[in-house]
Amino acid sequence: MAEVAVQRAPERGIWGWMLFDWAAQPFFTVITTFIFGPYFVSRMASDPETGLAVWGYAIAAAGLAIAVLSPILGSIADQTGPRKPWIAFFAAVKITSLCLLWFAAPGSNLFLVAALFSLASVAAEFSTVFNDSMMPRLVPKSEIGRISNMAWGLGYLGGMIALIFVVAFMAGSPETGKTIIGLDPLFGLDPKLGEDARATGPLSAAWYFLFILPMFFFTPDAVKGLPIRPAVREGLSELKSTLGEIRKRSGIFRFLVARMIYQDGVNALLALGAPFAAKMFHWSITEGGLFGIILNVVAIVGCWGAAHLDTRLGSKAIVMISLVLLIVATIGIVSTGPGFTLLGLIQLSTADSGGLFGTAAEKAYILYGLLIGLAFGPVQASSRSYMARSVTAAESGRYFGIYALAGRATSFLAPVMVATIGLVSGSDRLGMAVIVLFLGIGLAILVRTPYPADQRPAE
Repeated sequence: MAEVAVQRAPERGIWGWMLFDWAAQPFFTVITTFIFGPYFVSRMASDPETGLAVWGYAIAAAGLAIAVLSPILGSIADQTGPRKPWIAFFAAVKITSLCLLWFAAPGSNLFLVAALFSLASVAAEFSTVFNDSMMPRLVPKSEIGRISNMAWGLGYLGGMIALIFVVAFMAGSPETGKTIIGLDPLFGLDPKLGEDARATGPLSAAWYFLFILPMFFFTPDAVKGLPIRPAVREGLSELKSTLGEIRKRSGIFRFLVARMIYQDGVNALLALGAPFAAKMFHWSITEGGLFGIILNVVAIVGCWGAAHLDTRLGSKAIVMISLVLLIVATIGIVSTGPGFTLLGLIQLSTADSGGLFGTAAEKAYILYGLLIGLAFGPVQASSRSYMARSVTAAESGRYFGIYALAGRATSFLAPVMVATIGLVSGSDRLGMAVIVLFLGIGLAILVRTPYPADQRPAE
């Protein structure tokens, strides 16, 4: 399909698009990774092993739904034209699900809460598919890597601000009832009842609603296409032909296979890394939140640095460097425990200073976490720009739907393997080690993938 020349959108439209990541990130930072996830595992469940397993299965269920439906919805969106109505629908689903997490008190139905989290995850991912597919229409391809990484960096900044707010003003110690800065939790939240963690659901919902508004007001959308019924027919037909076409576009096919594998590892690492640490070191919500703040500060630096390097080195180089850093970091965290790191090659003191992150093992875990923070933003942002540089604006919806499929097609596999191997072996460490395989195999395939993946002449 011939490429259509892209005129740069107005600056406020580009910023509106980038603020979508700012709006969306607190869900992943506060709910999935650092506050609600660890609360679900360590305090809501009857025992941490069951909590970690159910959380892993909830992530897997969401990933399976995303994998099946994303390409279909993306293809239909190409036919209907505008993306904003789709984003609005899934935003309503996400906001409703997040608000209902307030009722996730200790002893509540674990599977019902996991289902609400899965539904919010599905809605969040579908909204992202449609938002990502708008990118090729906003700027020329030479700018895509820069705005993709800048947007991702804005997302981490937004997630960090939300996380700091939770830790400083909402998350109280169950023993003292005070936040880390010595205040009573806002709104009279009772930490003993988990209200500080549960309130992050409505907080993330309100943040998302407020900050997606600039995208709706200012970012240009595709022109009106077919009505919904013929769009569904045409979209499904187009998807079928696209799936056959991908095999002929071998570069794109290879890139999607590589991303399918390494993104599974990235997703599992982001979702399970903090709960794994919370279980091993008995971290409180405050410590988990501070760990998240540290990672987000580093992630912002990583993304904004990658925004410049992506233009100079290319998206492929940024993704490969990031995967190497994630492999090193994952080996580090799974080989660290009380009194040792690197499976005992380095012995650490077991003395506890009594403060936050009081043992040497916790400090070592944080050092490995810094590598994760540096890499997990660029690996995703530059993957997104890799794809955007490899397709035309006219086909972006269906190809970003397949891109989401590639990021989720096996996304149930890593969490299921982590959870199942952990339960069967009795070693969460052994389960988490599976993530290294996904990252390594994806990197090996990417090495032999062309860039841009479609191998078309440059603009």
